[in-house]
Amino acid sequence: MTEMKEKEYDSSSIQVLEGLEAVRKRPGMYIGTTSSRGLHHLVWEIVDNAIDEALAGYCTHIEVSIGTENTITVKDDGRGIPVDKHPKTGKSTVETVYTVLHAGGKFGGGGYKVSGGLHGVGASVVNALSSWLEVKVYKNGNVYYQRYENGGHPVDDLKIIDSCSKERTGTTVTFKPDPEVFTDTIVYDYEILKTRIRELAFLNKGLKISLYDEREDDKKDSFCYEGGISEYVKMINENKNPIHETIIDCAGVDNDISLEVALQYNETYNASIYSFVNNINTPEGGTHEDGVKRALTRILNKYATSSGMLKDKDSNLTGDDVKEGITMIISVKHPNPQFEGQTKTKLGNSEVRGIADKIFSASFERFLMENPDQAKVIVEKSMTASRARVAAKKARELTRRKGDLDVTNFYGKLSDCKSKDPSECEIFLVEGDSAGGSAIKGRNSMTQAILPLRGKILNVEKARLDRALSNEEIKTIITAFGTGIGEDFDLSKLRYDKIIIMTDADVDGSHIRVLLLTLFYRFFKPIVEAGHVYAAQPPLFVIKHGKNIKYVLNEQERDEYLKTLSPNTKYDIMRMKGLGEMDAEELNETTMDIEKRVLRQITVEDTMAADDVFSKLMGEEVEPRRSFIEENAVYVENLDI
Repeated sequence: MTEMKEKEYDSSSIQVLEGLEAVRKRPGMYIGTTSSRGLHHLVWEIVDNAIDEALAGYCTHIEVSIGTENTITVKDDGRGIPVDKHPKTGKSTVETVYTVLHAGGKFGGGGYKVSGGLHGVGASVVNALSSWLEVKVYKNGNVYYQRYENGGHPVDDLKIIDSCSKERTGTTVTFKPDPEVFTDTIVYDYEILKTRIRELAFLNKGLKISLYDEREDDKKDSFCYEGGISEYVKMINENKNPIHETIIDCAGVDNDISLEVALQYNETYNASIYSFVNNINTPEGGTHEDGVKRALTRILNKYATSSGMLKDKDSNLTGDDVKEGITMIISVKHPNPQFEGQTKTKLGNSEVRGIADKIFSASFERFLMENPDQAKVIVEKSMTASRARVAAKKARELTRRKGDLDVTNFYGKLSDCKSKDPSECEIFLVEGDSAGGSAIKGRNSMTQAILPLRGKILNVEKARLDRALSNEEIKTIITAFGTGIGEDFDLSKLRYDKIIIMTDADVDGSHIRVLLLTLFYRFFKPIVEAGHVYAAQPPLFVIKHGKNIKYVLNEQERDEYLKTLSPNTKYDIMRMKGLGEMDAEELNETTMDIEKRVLRQITVEDTMAADDVFSKLMGEEVEPRRSFIEENAVYVENLDI
């Protein structure tokens, strides 16, 4: 046998990627993914540059346009990128910014004191991942222009193509994403762009940002908020009932770090706290959130004690107590933010914790002293939450799992699986005892657990944890999952890799599914975020021809399948029965067999949007729910009543 030898390891083995080749070779390193999320990320890299001009005080209006061919144009009225020759590259500064990685005004060279975006590589990365990109700079009474093609290569040098008034300044960038990079899609979603643009307008007080869609006539939105994040809180609370009139705004600057916090309490039992650093959302929180939350708890305890509302020191309010029903936006502008955490969106600067505490404490305490009536309402809500927390702690003890036998026989409902390896186990939450009985007979008992649900569970959007824990169905679910709930929650103790909601494809089934999703989102959010929650997709029709049987999910799939049959085929189409009317074999074959079934994974891409939808659909207010149904009724294809 001939021995195979590796090619000699020498200098020729080392690959050197010139210019922007590295970006095209590993785009995920720069924009995270080449899916739809990465496609939209290109827009934010260019918009961030315009926002930097606004933060520096030179830009008042940013315009974003989606072209008919899914191009993007970002136009600002800032100072315009410098057009002189760059001393280090020997190229124009415009070409340097668009062709050299890490070239920009974000690296301590005096360009920007505070800047958005995570890397400062935006312009060149967008150029590298585009089929073509054009930049126009309005400066010195001239219009400067340069075009790049094939992954960022200049077609020509920067040149003057026109004149303009000396007062006009700014930069306009147009690019077309490269379909060789973004193989999934190069189609921009207007709603995704609109949501983030509106958020940026809230976070940058007084900045006007407009969005246009040239693919559809007259589709445009424009956002400008003189009230900044206070108006953001107002919008979030539109579908909730605030318990005090004033939106509390606390702001200050310390050591070049600015902090602004806006908050208002409402009648719900859930906290909606969103934090940002230099316009970047920090869903994992960080030192800015830590400082504000610490101050919130301390100041409310201090006020409650000094006002005589809280007499027993042993019953001090906790962080969870003071967060109940709060809507809060925290925005920090930092000259040198350091991010950490799994997604690099958790602020790590240790000095921010004390600064955030100091700035927020002073403003919040002053508000409470100057507005005693509103302060009293806030403290009373927190004290009620405290009493409910004590009651919930007692109720939670009943849901703690004591052993396999207890869970198997818990209320006589759960039919557990034999395997104790969570990675291969799944639990079906089944609508009704009848369907539950069929599911138990038709399951793979080694890996599939069945929990029948009798009727509709409690709507937790309208209930505190203590009341939820007194509900038998919810207690059964908590015990079966094994994670605990509230302060006892531990995701590592989840007993099933997949939690599958299995309900009928009718109005009642949909309602039960939404009630369960509300429960999971409000009390088990990490389970949803980790991708453990699924909805079963029972077929709507069965098509029989000869010895062949085909199950299809909807009318569209039915029609597509019928097109594949020869014209001479005799066939029968039957509407599927409800889950409870299927026998064990039929239920297994259509909905449970891992080789044949269809599952829809439930994900949460936008926490704020999910929070808003649950508030509208499941909250106390009727009008927002009616409006939501009217606005979305047009999208309903199959309504089984």
